[in-house]
Amino acid sequence: MGPFSVNLMFSKKLVTIVCLILLALINTILLSISAKHCHGTADRVVIAGIGPLQEAVMRTIRFCEHTWSHYFYLVSLKQKYDHLERKFALARFEQSQYLESELTCERLRKLLKMKSSFPHLFVAAQVIGVDPSGWFKTIIINRGTDDGVCKGMPVIVPEGIVGQIVTSSSHYSKVMLIIDRSSAIDARVQRTRARGIVEGEGEQCCRFKYVLKKACVSVGDTVISSGLDRIFPKGLMIGRVEGISSGQSGIFQEVKIRPFVDFETLEEVMVIIR
Repeated sequence: MGPFSVNLMFSKKLVTIVCLILLALINTILLSISAKHCHGTADRVVIAGIGPLQEAVMRTIRFCEHTWSHYFYLVSLKQKYDHLERKFALARFEQSQYLESELTCERLRKLLKMKSSFPHLFVAAQVIGVDPSGWFKTIIINRGTDDGVCKGMPVIVPEGIVGQIVTSSSHYSKVMLIIDRSSAIDARVQRTRARGIVEGEGEQCCRFKYVLKKACVSVGDTVISSGLDRIFPKGLMIGRVEGISSGQSGIFQEVKIRPFVDFETLEEVMVIIR
């Protein structure tokens, strides 16, 4: 809005105010005249002149009262709306907190069920960080040497193997996930007992290496830990066979495995204490 528009708006407001003041003055003068000349022609002339002015003034007053009352009504309505909006936001927050608590309890119930069915000593831990570089597939948990956690210990969840501890401090530990390229687990195909080594590929998959071509392996087979590496107990779930390639030469098959664990959604894990 330019200076001309502002000046024009200001001039219109000023003219309106001046006209109202003039109407009020004229109305007052005519009322005074009418009071002095209560009868006769002059009185009729005054009334004829003052009538439209009185009507205009009353309409203006009523319009202002109507506008003023609606203004306060809208202000009150806006306050009520803001209050309800805050209450609704609080209710959504409480609902979200309740749902989060329910999901956490469900995950903890699964961990406790797994703990009761395994003949090993466990320590529960929360995932508090991930490797930000993207080069290594590791997570940080809130348990360390003070809790009995040390390097080499397996980390699992009910779905299967997560990885193993590679570094520990007093209260925190770093876990190398099985999808890390440095990870290796001695494993077997659960159905046929074919043996090989599961190595990470950096993303959400692994390779099942050194599986002989003569070994029977099919897409959909479950791969479990063999226990022969003396790190992971025998029978822990690793993943499912997703693809097989025999290749043109060599004595081994190329097998791709999709881990059962969703590493993007890890929140609580269990460390097997040996």
